[in-house]
Amino acid sequence: MQTDLCKKLGIEYPIFAFTHCRDVVAAVTNAGGIGVLGATGFNAEQLEVELNWIDERVGGKPYGVDVIIPTKYVGKGEQDPDKALAMAKAAIPQEHRDFVANICDENGVPNLPVDKPFEDRISMTDATSTPLVDVALQHDNCKLIANALGTPPVHVIKQVQDSGRMIGALCGKAKHAQYHIDAGLDFIIAMGGEGGGHCGDVSSIILWPEVVKLAGDIPVIAAGGVGSGQQMAAALALGCEGVWCGSIWLTVAEAATSDPSKKSMFDAGSSDTVRSRSFTGKHVRMLRNNWTDAWDDANNPDPLGAPMQGMLTSQATARMREYPSKSQGISFSPVGQIVGTMNETIGARDLVMELVTGYLDSTERLTSLLPES
Repeated sequence: MQTDLCKKLGIEYPIFAFTHCRDVVAAVTNAGGIGVLGATGFNAEQLEVELNWIDERVGGKPYGVDVIIPTKYVGKGEQDPDKALAMAKAAIPQEHRDFVANICDENGVPNLPVDKPFEDRISMTDATSTPLVDVALQHDNCKLIANALGTPPVHVIKQVQDSGRMIGALCGKAKHAQYHIDAGLDFIIAMGGEGGGHCGDVSSIILWPEVVKLAGDIPVIAAGGVGSGQQMAAALALGCEGVWCGSIWLTVAEAATSDPSKKSMFDAGSSDTVRSRSFTGKHVRMLRNNWTDAWDDANNPDPLGAPMQGMLTSQATARMREYPSKSQGISFSPVGQIVGTMNETIGARDLVMELVTGYLDSTERLTSLLPES
């Protein structure tokens, strides 16, 4: 399993674990894979705390950081976070604010306590994500930066590569991969529509070999519906250099996922997810629930674009986090179609070993099908 990308990063297994939980990052990195921390929910000061915590626990082993700087969004080019925030606020109609508040009220989610006032914030912009890259590059153990939406800005690509790190980005279509190739990225994450979170609509089995063929010598990491060693073997058989998994870490023992959210995932089948713009303004695969149904109703407002929709819904998600047991009917649960096989809680290290064992079993089976010489 020592692909060229494994050798370059100094990891044992080509398993890239995307997660918003620092405990999972450390556990997967220590198990021989590489944890990648989703940083979008943090500001620069908070990310510094998270990365210091990880540094203290991985013993010099590598990890990565994932940011979101979309190729297109309202206010693109504005480098002042306060001005970007003001532009987004001004673009949100009161009708949408009322609609979001009503969804929470009608589903029995209380308002935030008076001692926890909500403060508007904006994310998924150059102005908010570039400082996160600055922080990440101050940590020697951070060996890669990934951009979740589109090709990173030229100045970010140069900054990361000049530091000796690798930078890559996700894509959901072959034409998006070509943008990454033209920009000179170091790796490409080809994410099929089965995946959780921001994704396109092309299936993994079609997308992976298509991007591999385009990419040439640029390593491609397979994402979208990878939750077993058998699927990892399929990805490597199609020419990928590793697998990028996100959903399967949501229910491991180290995950910060709330118990109600875990139960929702355990109860869900592979057909219980939907691609929706209702939380971020970009298509996200998540569990279908009363929230997604409300936004799909033709009589209700359409989701706004990025970053306004994410800003619009941030207060609602704060209410959901405060009252998880009362929010199951509408909570934001980004997860892929692999959720149908996520039925138990095990440790992250054990899950890494399951992936490795499943991969070895699959390759042995394929070898057994060859004719004897």
